[in-house]
Amino acid sequence: MRENNEVAAHDRLMLEQIASKTVDAGYQVHRLLGPGLLESVYERCMAIELQEGGLTVERQAEVPVFFKGQAVGVGYRIDIRVNSQLIIEIKSVQEILPVHQAQLITYLKLSGCRVGFLMNFNAALFKHGIRRIAL
Repeated sequence: MRENNEVAAHDRLMLEQIASKTVDAGYQVHRLLGPGLLESVYERCMAIELQEGGLTVERQAEVPVFFKGQAVGVGYRIDIRVNSQLIIEIKSVQEILPVHQAQLITYLKLSGCRVGFLMNFNAALFKHGIRRIAL
């Protein structure tokens, strides 16, 4: 039992380190580019910044949807999945809306990831454009 607790604690620590690097990467991208660009530009730049930080990045990762045990196709594409553990949903909008948060929650549930970030690069200050969601 103790060994399982140690493994779980180690996994949580690793996830928090990935989350910290992800937030730092978002800050750097926002600092260098500022607001006002297309989401696709921020996605590419985030991927570069995360990879330079030693993380594994999947852009536009396809995730199938299953209904009653049957695959019904690719339901969505994750903007960025980091180390197969964390999702980044990138926005460049006036403000983050409840529908954006609901979208990320659905992505987390379907992907099996536990932590995700909504990053709105259109915010004047990056700290006002980031939301963390954990299941």
